[in-house]
Amino acid sequence: MGNRTRALSSSALSSSVWLVCKKRPEAARPGWDNRVLEEMRVNIGQRLREFWDAGIRGPDFVWAAAGPALEAYSKHPVVKKANEPGQVMTVSEFLKHVRRIVVDFVVGRVLAESGVEEAATGLDDVTTYYLLHRHDFGMAESPVGPCILYAISCNLSDAALAQQHDILLRTGGLNNAEDDDPGEEDELSNNEDGDEGADEAGDEPEEGSGSKVKLKAWNQRKGKQLGYESSGGRPAPLIDQAHRLMHLWKAADVAPVNEYLDARGLRRNALFHQLLQALIELAPAGSEERSLLESISNHVAALGVKAAPLGDVLFEK
Repeated sequence: MGNRTRALSSSALSSSVWLVCKKRPEAARPGWDNRVLEEMRVNIGQRLREFWDAGIRGPDFVWAAAGPALEAYSKHPVVKKANEPGQVMTVSEFLKHVRRIVVDFVVGRVLAESGVEEAATGLDDVTTYYLLHRHDFGMAESPVGPCILYAISCNLSDAALAQQHDILLRTGGLNNAEDDDPGEEDELSNNEDGDEGADEAGDEPEEGSGSKVKLKAWNQRKGKQLGYESSGGRPAPLIDQAHRLMHLWKAADVAPVNEYLDARGLRRNALFHQLLQALIELAPAGSEERSLLESISNHVAALGVKAAPLGDVLFEK
């Protein structure tokens, strides 16, 4: 009722519908996972476009896909795995597939908004999470709940994003926490020993605990291994490689930039070009971040025609 006390001063639902269900026919037969997943992709494709055009965003978009997706799964009493005799697909396994399809759809739309072809297939999990978070929450504080949902959808955890990948910062519980001034960040050095410039005491962002998190800015990510394989041989996420290039470019020497591009095969990597364009669109107009990304994008495009000679200075101070 619109005149109830709770609804007078806020936007509050009197009721909400999550799922509308009906009994499964008794004659329903078991299904096979490959066919069910394919049917699910077809079923929810149109619905996802309808939800997106209706303005549904963020975690609500992930939850909204659950109902249409379950239509393909729940019409069978059990869904068997075609390549694993005797095994069945559980609800949690099915929902994992659903979340990933939704995430790939959203990231594809983010890339499409930046003016490139909608194609998110092939992006690593960390870069996928970064684009999701940056698109929905920017660089501001955000509730940890939706971020956990996004992390799970990308086969990650909020703890791994904060501790292992150094891309997420817990800020809940901080009093008057301020962002670092991008102009005061130390530049990364790329010397033969792989040592970084010494961090000044006030440069590290303060970390808290609680219900708020935010993305780390590129100039707050200064680890030695940023943009390189981990000690365990794990490939560097594409977003880490982009941030490494930003540090190298800011150092104003083109040689390390070209060496890194060639060593990583980034000049031939179509996804990297798409990522650069998406990051440019997500960065604030007139910011140092956007300026660096645009310069790198232009440089990479120029290298595709004619490689720049090593040792040239990128710009005069």
